[in-house]
Amino acid sequence: MREQSASQAPRVLLTREQIATRIEQLGAQISRDFAGESVLLLAVLKGASIFLADLARSLSLDAQFEFVMAASYGGARHSQGTVSLLQSVAGPVEGRNVILVEDILDTGRTLNYLLRTLQPRNPRQLKVAVLLDKPARRERAVHADYVGFRIPNHFVVGYGMDFDERYRNLPEICILPMAGPPDPAG
Repeated sequence: MREQSASQAPRVLLTREQIATRIEQLGAQISRDFAGESVLLLAVLKGASIFLADLARSLSLDAQFEFVMAASYGGARHSQGTVSLLQSVAGPVEGRNVILVEDILDTGRTLNYLLRTLQPRNPRQLKVAVLLDKPARRERAVHADYVGFRIPNHFVVGYGMDFDERYRNLPEICILPMAGPPDPAG
């Protein structure tokens, strides 16, 4: 496989230390907000999986996990405009404290769709936790209750986020240059 040139390689936006510190702070805030109660952490796969794991370990609450899978990007760098639900919530949410955990709040389409899908199922509380908020791209009025970082309008990868299933394993959050997609032929 051919090496990427320095201009094409992802560059670090947020270090693993910055991410860890902020997630500990979010966990403390959620633990205070739900003191003495349990929460259902509902993660949006695949991107939020690493954030979910670290956030859950930072909580001093009883926390259970569920997963949904939604798609809006495919192999593109921009949302394709529609949201597809590939895997729905398996268990009940009625009467439960649900925190929808997402890697990035970008256009708001996916979170808007998921919130509209979950609200009729009567959760006790329905909150949103996002690692990244990119308000410059917002198309839907969606509010996140817990935000790790607000970032400028860059395409980011790492820490669970990908481009065409690549870069998820990077321990930092990195900006992927927009020069063009990686050469699949290597």
